[in-house]
Amino acid sequence: MYVAVKGGEKAIKNAHDWLSQIRRGNTKISEIRINQLSEQLTLSVDRIISEGSLYDRELAALALKQSRGDLIEAIFLIRAFRTTLPRLATSKPINTSKMICKRRISATFKDIPGGQNLGPTFDYTHRLLDGLKGPKNLVMDTETDRAEDLDMPKILDLLNKEGLIEDQIDTLEEPIDITRSSIQYPTTRAARLQALSRADEGFLLGLAYSTHRGYGGTHAFIGELRIGLVAVNVEIPELEITITVAEIEVTECETINQFTGSKTELAKFTRGYGLVMGQCERKAISMALVDRALRWKELGESYQNVPTQNEEFVISHCDNIQSTGFVEHIKLPHYVDFQSELELVRKIRSQQMKD
Repeated sequence: MYVAVKGGEKAIKNAHDWLSQIRRGNTKISEIRINQLSEQLTLSVDRIISEGSLYDRELAALALKQSRGDLIEAIFLIRAFRTTLPRLATSKPINTSKMICKRRISATFKDIPGGQNLGPTFDYTHRLLDGLKGPKNLVMDTETDRAEDLDMPKILDLLNKEGLIEDQIDTLEEPIDITRSSIQYPTTRAARLQALSRADEGFLLGLAYSTHRGYGGTHAFIGELRIGLVAVNVEIPELEITITVAEIEVTECETINQFTGSKTELAKFTRGYGLVMGQCERKAISMALVDRALRWKELGESYQNVPTQNEEFVISHCDNIQSTGFVEHIKLPHYVDFQSELELVRKIRSQQMKD
């Protein structure tokens, strides 16, 4: 139970004013601009886009600035703003096989059609601070090659031609929109993937790590990881045409997991899948690992009573806004609740002392 606090309105106003001053920082230093954040803190902006479920780099950068760099607070701001927007249309499913890739790697095949493209990554850096001697003079390449003409087929499709990996079966069922309908358990894989795509990266990372430490009964290889631009298409039924309304950057990961088979079916590898907006490859990989672990029942595997096999546990706790709301609400005044428990403890202690 919450109660009003006398003088609270003035205290809150003072807190807001102080926050504005702290957020601005030293006025002798130039205020950071939105375009600087958008262009130079791209991975933070991409995470806000992914977990905020709204693809707008400028708004994500603004939220990052307003939140003083607190990503979860920035995601909260974006989610809140998203609820005010009208839904004008529903786009068609994106076609990632036609992605214009800026990064494409495989940990399972060295020579792949279209070649491996390392792209912008920290993977091969030495993790040494390189700005201690002042900024570097960079020579920027003004011509950016778009890989539209390169044939980059899905690597797992190559395995599928040999029948070595399970088929992706389209159930043709209309997936629910988890932002409009509450999830009912047990739920569909489509609903799970939606929830995982906007889930907290750190939570997914921890769960994914646990699957490789024995808490999930699965070990995966990265079949393909790709980052690039995909077209967002909307169908205009009145004109019977489909138009491209935007290009967005996404990260897609497909994992190859241990095989399955039976007396009647030949052994095949199984799949895990991750797709997130922006360049968020750590999250996409984690999403694919958790997705595969959650498919244990579908693939006829034994239940090991681990978190990554518990669908309700994973989906109910993966959203950082819901988690933050519950955890941080205990900062609010609980004077009445605490007083009742305090009285109870005093009565118990008094009774114990008499006995």
